[in-house]
Amino acid sequence: MTQKIRTRIAPSPTGFLHLGTARTALYSWAYARHHGGEFVLRIEDTDVARSTQDAVEQILASMKWLGLDCDEGPIYQMQRLDRYTAVVAQMLEAGTAYHCYCTPEELEATREAQRARGEKTLYDRRWRPEPGKALPPVPQGVPPVVRFCNPVEGDVTWDDLVKGEITINNREIDDLIIVRPDGVPTYNFAVVVDDWDMRISHVFRGDEHINNTPWQINMFRALGAPLPVFGHLPVILGDDGQKLSKRRGAVSVTAYEENGYLPEAMLNYLARLGWSHGDDELFTREQMVGWFDGSHLSKSPAQWDAVKLAWVNGQYIKAKADDQLAPLVAAQLHKRGIASDDRLAAICGLFKDRCETTVALADWATAFYADVAPSEADRAQHVTDAIRPALATLADKLSATAWEKASIASAIKEVLTMHSIKMPALAMPVRVLVMGTPQTPSLDSVLAIFSKEKVIERLKA
Repeated sequence: MTQKIRTRIAPSPTGFLHLGTARTALYSWAYARHHGGEFVLRIEDTDVARSTQDAVEQILASMKWLGLDCDEGPIYQMQRLDRYTAVVAQMLEAGTAYHCYCTPEELEATREAQRARGEKTLYDRRWRPEPGKALPPVPQGVPPVVRFCNPVEGDVTWDDLVKGEITINNREIDDLIIVRPDGVPTYNFAVVVDDWDMRISHVFRGDEHINNTPWQINMFRALGAPLPVFGHLPVILGDDGQKLSKRRGAVSVTAYEENGYLPEAMLNYLARLGWSHGDDELFTREQMVGWFDGSHLSKSPAQWDAVKLAWVNGQYIKAKADDQLAPLVAAQLHKRGIASDDRLAAICGLFKDRCETTVALADWATAFYADVAPSEADRAQHVTDAIRPALATLADKLSATAWEKASIASAIKEVLTMHSIKMPALAMPVRVLVMGTPQTPSLDSVLAIFSKEKVIERLKA
């Protein structure tokens, strides 16, 4: 490749950054990084009525959390209106665009007539200038739109990076509106000018945009601009088999951060939703960059699997250093009004093999910093009258024990011998009283992280 690889992600701030856009961002970023190219972040905010600053901030926060750093941006379309206006003026002068004064009522009447005849609903080009054609008189008080002079014959063909060769006949599309009556450009026009100006070489996007691509290719050609390579990614389906979207079933990227997922796990899982490298399930960001050359992209929709994501996240939590997990769990505890301390790394090390999220880790850690409330069922089953004498003996033994794992284990064994009982008979009620649950890692390891005073207090309570 002689051209420098430049990719982009261009989310619309009409809602949160959802998983499909995050996957597109990941592929665009990884492709640029693989080829030593550049990655651009553009905010497509021309839908003024629906765009919000909160959505912009959420998009930027999501990109930062995922670690998808950009080389340029964020670039905002609404700050480029002068550029779009200049390009439209050139197109009007060149005859590749024209003013249209049709009212919404006239357009709907045309569509109704076409539907009645069983025809595809297309603009009838009544305002398109042509040699020898008499245009209607310009109506008073009707602000015009600007339409693109789309070719009326021939095919548009491109070699899609994902789908292979795609051909759409120009008779299937009409003269697209490229500027609204208020002077704001439409998506299909602004994206062409942006990709041209920003020298975008490769465009990854969802395959819902395939029908837009012929218009955009024709506009690139009308402007004499180089065509990018397009790669249309299949949709991500939800548990119900329907497409995930902002309006239906999708969850924001930041919601996964809040729910205790790790960004490296999310990137790993997203990467596998439409791309593979052999049978590799778990890989680092650096490995993905090394492998992601644009091949092995799936043509079929991917199925979102929350259980699989949780498994992947659990693998990353198990592999993460305890002192790196601790601040993430501390943040979860902080949301609950709980302050942690320097024991938290050891707590993470003890419980992380049982957890798939940092929220689950925080659930375990809470017992070390806040009061526990065992269920009545657990109390009734495990803290019986028969075991109370052994619990009292253990409390006394521990009071006189050096507070480290080996000494605690020795004290527990002495109590078992004194009362002629087996470990489960004692360990279960101790866990219930100290941790609030009968299932924990090894009892001596758990108790050693607690303060001696807290353990004895809970046993005697």
